[in-house]
Order: sequence, then C-alpha cells, then structure tokens
Amino acid sequence: MARYRGPRVKICRALGMESAIPGLTNKAINRKTRPGQHGARRGVKPSDFKERLMEKQKLRYHFGILEKQFKRYIKEASRRKGPTGSNLISLLESRLDNVVWRLGIASTIPSARQIVVHGHITVNGKRVDRPSYSIKVGDQIAIREKSKNRPFMQENIENSTTRVRPQYLEFDPAKATGKMVSAPMGDDLPFQVDMQKVVEYYSQQM
Repeated sequence: MARYRGPRVKICRALGMESAIPGLTNKAINRKTRPGQHGARRGVKPSDFKERLMEKQKLRYHFGILEKQFKRYIKEASRRKGPTGSNLISLLESRLDNVVWRLGIASTIPSARQIVVHGHITVNGKRVDRPSYSIKVGDQIAIREKSKNRPFMQENIENSTTRVRPQYLEFDPAKATGKMVSAPMGDDLPFQVDMQKVVEYYSQQM
C-alpha cells in the first residue's frame, strides 16, 4: 500500500502548522515565509472548503492513513453513539502503531509502524504485525523478548523514560510493557485540529 514518503516538514508548512505534526516528524519548522515561490506575498483567506480539507489532512498525515482507509474510520465513527469527532479520535488513537509511538517506543508513527510490521511488538503475549490493529482497554502491549536487547530498541526504551504519555496509557520501561488503562477521548489528540471541520468535510460525501 503506497504511503507518503516525501519531505515531511514541507507537508507541515503547507498545512499552515506553526509546529511539526507530532506523529509525522520531530524536525522544527521555519515559519518566516509561507511555502512556495511566492509564499511571502500570499495572504488570501482560504475558502471554507480548503479549511476543512486542511484540517482533515492534518489528521491523515499525522496517523499516516490513506484516504480510503480514513473514510472507513469516519463511517465507523458516525455509526457509533456520541459525537463523531470524538469517536474518530478514539478510533485513531487506538491504532497499534499510534499506541507504540505514544508509549515512547518510537520517535514517530512511521517509525512505530516499521517496528510493528517487523514483528517486534506483542499484544497480550501474541505477536501482532498489523499497524491498524485496534487496541482495547486492558490490552497489554510489549516488546518481544527477542527484540529487547537490540541496540536500536534499547535506545528507544531509554528515550521513552522522558516521554509524556496520555492518561489512557501506562508504560514500565524496566519491563518494556505498556497497557491501555482507559479508552482514548476526543481531547487526547497531541495537537490542535478542528474536528467539526473534519466531520463537515465528509458530511457531504456520505
């Protein structure tokens, strides 16, 4: 499945971000001028459609999800009880690759996805290599015993001690084991997104 592998900071700047999209890159953004050859002269207020599109794209690039898959999450979120925006965040934050990143085992979601695909992660004692796997409350997420002693994983575990984790997760670096203690909420997203505009973008397509 094709995924974006181009310049990540360029995407953040194009979406008007003052700081990096946290799941996409850790690099700083230079906001002295707008992106593009004539960026310094551009200051026209974007249309309502463009604003909705940009908010949606922030989520897509943060979680590294293709459009077709993102629409499936939107449909599932709208089917569930409660606000669609909050349901969507809960679904996306429960993805295994996101949880691995949020635990501090990887520096970005693309890195977390690679760790999962290569079989370094277990859920409730069983190896899971599907990044989109949905973590449930009470699930135990751990690094495989065979993977713990690898240099890159040792470095990741050491770096995880300084990471700020959301309230719905807990992690023990000594055991390289984490747990989802509660369901993710709508305000658990690590950066600002206008969820109402995201929902409005898809409301005319569904």
